[in-house]
Amino acid sequence: MRDRARAAGIAAVLLAAIAGPTGASPAQARTLVYCSEGNPESLDPGLVTTTTAMSAVWQMFNSLVEFTPGTTELRPALAESWQVSDEGRTYDFTLRAGVRFHAHAGFTPTRPLNADDVLFSFLRQWKPDHPYHRVGGDFATFRDLGLAGLIEGIERLDEHRVRFRLKEPDATFLPNLAQAFGAILSAEYAEHLARRGIPEALARAPVGTGPFRFVDYRPDVAVRYRAFPDYWRRPAAPQAGAVEGLVFSITPNTAVRLTKLKAGECHVMAFPGTADLDAVRADPDLALLSGEELNVAYLALNTARAPMSDPRVRRAVNLAIDRRAIVEAVYGPAGTVAHNPLPPSTWAFHRDLPEPAFDREAAARLLAEAGFADGFETDLWFLPVSRPYNPNGRRVADMIRADLARIGIRTRLTTRDWTAYRAALYGGEPTMMLYGWTSDNGDPDNFMNVLLGCRAAAPGGANLARWCDPGYDAAVQAARRTDDRAVRTRLYRDAQARFREAAPWVPLAHTVVHMAIRRAVNGFRTDPLGRTLFEGVALTE
Repeated sequence: MRDRARAAGIAAVLLAAIAGPTGASPAQARTLVYCSEGNPESLDPGLVTTTTAMSAVWQMFNSLVEFTPGTTELRPALAESWQVSDEGRTYDFTLRAGVRFHAHAGFTPTRPLNADDVLFSFLRQWKPDHPYHRVGGDFATFRDLGLAGLIEGIERLDEHRVRFRLKEPDATFLPNLAQAFGAILSAEYAEHLARRGIPEALARAPVGTGPFRFVDYRPDVAVRYRAFPDYWRRPAAPQAGAVEGLVFSITPNTAVRLTKLKAGECHVMAFPGTADLDAVRADPDLALLSGEELNVAYLALNTARAPMSDPRVRRAVNLAIDRRAIVEAVYGPAGTVAHNPLPPSTWAFHRDLPEPAFDREAAARLLAEAGFADGFETDLWFLPVSRPYNPNGRRVADMIRADLARIGIRTRLTTRDWTAYRAALYGGEPTMMLYGWTSDNGDPDNFMNVLLGCRAAAPGGANLARWCDPGYDAAVQAARRTDDRAVRTRLYRDAQARFREAAPWVPLAHTVVHMAIRRAVNGFRTDPLGRTLFEGVALTE
């Protein structure tokens, strides 16, 4: 009975959110429809790890600091200013006054943003004994970034000032706060839900300070939002064609997304296929946007599973795959062959390392040396959805399968729906798996540490290869503790050389990302951090 009552309570909160304070239907408003490529794994910004979900939550939330749209440059957001002292170990943030939280029929905030909301948003991720620490899932990003061990204290100085004290200087701390996990939630709303016995509704009917408020979410169908009239950055004068309703129409199939865009059923389309770019360019009603994104596509080799625990086998796999052929066939001019985890446009990219070799004879010799002269059987997991770093997971997997078969490695192609696929990868189930990453903050640490550091190799971490090399990890962690660009560059280049030798991945590609829009859409842009942002976007039709 208690579980039934809890479910009923959550449903009531969701219905209240759908109705909203005015009861208006999104269909009555000027509504922009975005054809998204997949379901968000959560609507709690502390729990999201994919760009799909991050884009879904950024419509509703703000962080203390943020990246200017279209760039990796930091700017003030909910914190109007900050001061750094104690040799980089103390950060004092002054909060913007008068910032309102969203309301719905089940909850009306009684106060604007204050320091209590900041404390709640971070303490729930940091402290295991916090009432909301176990609600909804694992705060993987907070953990993988090492913030639990880095932060010494978070203090409320007064109603509008918050202090973070670090155990040691960390050059990545401020840009890390601009990630989705740094979004500020309402402590008052959390208390309201706790009193009603439905803390899970914090993620299912989210309340933030962002430009759009939550309406409802139907998996495999849509996430719906309404413009927030009291948004703190809302223009004083009405914007011509301002969007009042926003819909993320979940459409995993690339061809279906394009069909809906051409028919006017959506206004913005995620990631058109390489073969469709010319068709988009030729359509007078459509426009094609492109931008370099800080990303990498890769084949992770689970070093915790035999035979990938043997570095000779991993090197053989690297040598056997013709990644240049894959990029030419699948990515076309939108892709470049990846040499390392870091994109070439990042300042720490190791340009002196040559392009990885393609040598089947050398691969076969390494397999024989490792005791697999006749090859072996294994699994190869491929993405079920198109992603900005991999437009066609099945085709990439087919080409890898054919390459590996030539040296005797026989693969079983495997996939699941997007949510289950991610769960399997983060749970350590596959032996070989296709995945990728788009930078959250533009810093090399976001690739080198989050994806390959020892801390992230723990169960549930983003180090899908489960690879932990002490020398590599020491270099990456040392790079965080200094803001000297030359020192950091040297350390990251050392780490890239160690990565190349150990071969826990087959780096595949970096991409230029395309988005297709109807010409009636004004103000939308691509983003190097993979965010899809609709603040300030307007419709002229």
